[in-house]
Formats: sequence, structure tokens, C-alpha cells
Amino acid sequence: MMRRIGVTMLAAGFVLVAASQTAGAADRASAEMMNANGESVGTVALRATPQGTLLHATLQNLPAGAHAFHIHAVGVCEPPFKSAGGHYNPTGAKHGIENPEGMHAGDMPNIHVPASGALEIEVLNTLVSLDAALFDEDGAAIVIHEGPDDYVSDPAGAAGPRIACGVILE
Repeated sequence: MMRRIGVTMLAAGFVLVAASQTAGAADRASAEMMNANGESVGTVALRATPQGTLLHATLQNLPAGAHAFHIHAVGVCEPPFKSAGGHYNPTGAKHGIENPEGMHAGDMPNIHVPASGALEIEVLNTLVSLDAALFDEDGAAIVIHEGPDDYVSDPAGAAGPRIACGVILE
């Protein structure tokens, strides 16, 4: 069971910290990433932390350049991966790391793939928990887009077509 810590700011400038147990939460999950031809392009391991979810991506055979890297709301990866739905957004926020009205829980920084096509990175997503909301009836997926997220355009960051997808499994 994951221990979740909530922080509430008080008007006097003090911080109140309340701890609670999150029922039904997973400690780990993973996604096998595939391209539109059904070929493996790596894995993303997800691990619960007290500050959110740590994603460890080991990727290969991707085109060089900047690519949007998101969690999407539906755990279905049928090419061209529109089956993964929109970004994971349980709070109904606007899109974009730089949008004053954003951001979706599934918004994450762009990845930058070198000429080799291989990349290993870690990203901490403080807005996602490995909980019942993520693992609902239709699940969730990790998606890599052809281009970079512009961090402001709603609803998806103008990142272009989806080039890789992996269903998140407990």
C-alpha cells in the first residue's frame, strides 16, 4: 500500500502535513512501448513514490529529435494510437506545463532522442498516482508523439501524430 502525504498551506504561512493510506494503490506498473508497425521501442516502468509516480523509460528505435511524452486516458494502443484517447486528466484541467490554466495530470516534459534512436530517462510526475483512477475500466497508456509538445496549446500541445504507445499494466 502506498503512503500518500497531503500538504495544506495555512494563511499564517505554516504547513500542515496529513498522512493517509491510499487503498487499492499499486506500487509498480509498466508499459511495453510499440510503434505503429507493432515493433518494440522499449519499456516504461512506473513506480509509486511519496511525491507521485516515477517513470523510468528505456527506449530505442525512435526517430531523433524532440517528442511529446504523455500519459493518455485509455489503455488501448491500436495504430495510429488515437485509441488511447486524450491526455489523462482526472481533474478536468487545461493542457500545458506553461499554460496558466493547465496542466493535465498526463502532461510531462518532452523527451529528446539522440541520433542513435536510444534514450534512457526518468521523469517524476507529481500529479499521477498508481491508483484506481489510473487503472479504471478503460485503463491508461503512455504515448510518444512525432513532435514536441508546445506546453500551451489546448487540448494536446500541437505535438502531431502518435508514433508509439504502451498500455500501463499493474
